[in-house]
Amino acid sequence: MAELWASADMGYRLVGMPVTSTMVAGMLAILVGIGLATYGLLPRPAPSWSGERALSRLRFRAMDDASLTPAHWDLLTVLAIGLAIDVMKPATIGFVLPGMREEYGLSTAQAATLPLAALTGTTVGSLVWGSLAARIGRRASILLASLLFMATAICGSMPAFGANLAMCFFMGVSAGGMLPIVYALMAESVPAKNRGWLVVLHGGLGAVGGYLAASGLAALLEPHFGWRVLWLAGLPTGALMIVLNRWVPESPRFLLERGRVGEADQVMARYGVVLEGEGDGDGLEQLGDAVVPSQGGFGRLFRAPYASQTLTVGLYGLAWGMVNWGFITFLPTILEDSGVSGASSGRLLFLSALIAVPGTLVVAYLYGCWSSKKTMLVYASATVLTLVGFAALGRGGAADQAVLTVLVVLLLTSSGGVISMLSPYTAEVYPTPLRGTGSGLAAGSSKVGGMLAPSLTAGILAFSPGFTAVGLVVAAPTVVAVAVLTRMGLETTGRSLVDIEHTAR
Repeated sequence: MAELWASADMGYRLVGMPVTSTMVAGMLAILVGIGLATYGLLPRPAPSWSGERALSRLRFRAMDDASLTPAHWDLLTVLAIGLAIDVMKPATIGFVLPGMREEYGLSTAQAATLPLAALTGTTVGSLVWGSLAARIGRRASILLASLLFMATAICGSMPAFGANLAMCFFMGVSAGGMLPIVYALMAESVPAKNRGWLVVLHGGLGAVGGYLAASGLAALLEPHFGWRVLWLAGLPTGALMIVLNRWVPESPRFLLERGRVGEADQVMARYGVVLEGEGDGDGLEQLGDAVVPSQGGFGRLFRAPYASQTLTVGLYGLAWGMVNWGFITFLPTILEDSGVSGASSGRLLFLSALIAVPGTLVVAYLYGCWSSKKTMLVYASATVLTLVGFAALGRGGAADQAVLTVLVVLLLTSSGGVISMLSPYTAEVYPTPLRGTGSGLAAGSSKVGGMLAPSLTAGILAFSPGFTAVGLVVAAPTVVAVAVLTRMGLETTGRSLVDIEHTAR
């Protein structure tokens, strides 16, 4: 970081500067620290546990009918901040691309390798962290992802473009880890009657809030400190998540599935839920989906009865990834190529994200109180129509500010609704042993779309600048996702996780 601040008189440009011994030592220290932290978070041997037979004798009193307690609100507040931070990190890519292209002298195709590297990392992170969440727990995985957030702030001090690619891959690994864990933890902790609208509201606020934070920092800081300063936000935001982790209890369903009954009892007591033995009283609910730990693993996601859910959420995530990383990420670049200045495009996107915030209330209400499946279909269809609107705009730029603003607001609202529902829906349609890995796969599928989209978008823009061709091509996967969701999607609104699991079977 010292080298970056020392370059202030050069406009914070580090291109061509050597990698110093201090930088190498710092990177090695980061690797050692992450390794030690990972070892410290590995679970200790569990107490003697008789598995499925013992779980079958345990029931909890009205978990899905429990009222929201202060402990629920503490958890939801912290996880909302975590979601915003998680979204902000990769969203920053779109705002550093123009400055990076100028400093390194990159073509559009070369610049597209940056989001490709970051998104490859997020895909790996989603799968790895989904598996880790199933092994070491949701809370420990959040801590580890937060440490990586802090470590990858070093992206901002890499002098060579190749080093930037490598470090941004690891940035993607950290960003990919948070999303599946947060949604699995929320789905397993929030009562069924509140789960739908609360989880989606948090997802929507996180998606829009993260983009709002990224665009706001770009508009506020980049004109004065250059594009590199945007990467440095990972340091304080990661530290904030570590501090806030004290208000994040482990998932009670995960603890029960792992046989840690005493810890689960303490967590559930905070939520107003009583764990009792079978026959201790009436009004008790079977533990249901926490009974078979041996069902975990990615292979299980692709076998009956879960293969149809995997196809549905996988295509839905892939479609959103194409839209977000193939269109929204390139919006600043397309706008600048169309005659809109970098500062003006940053302000336009920031104001559009701000206006889109109230839309999260609508999607949360519809998902939680009307229909999860129908709401997902409505927002995906709206995304397609908005992209068609951009395509009709062609190469419109500075002269079409009003139309651009409307379209950007609509796109951020509709696509934000799509991603805010993907992870909550995924967490609902899989049982506890598969919830972490399933959520990781869904998050990974959205990043696979991102891995494919940047190169595709760069190629399209090289031959057909403007919105027309790229808008139509990016919209196509969403059309396919809508068709599959219509045919195979499950309704989850107002239903307990156990009930949804029985329907899936």
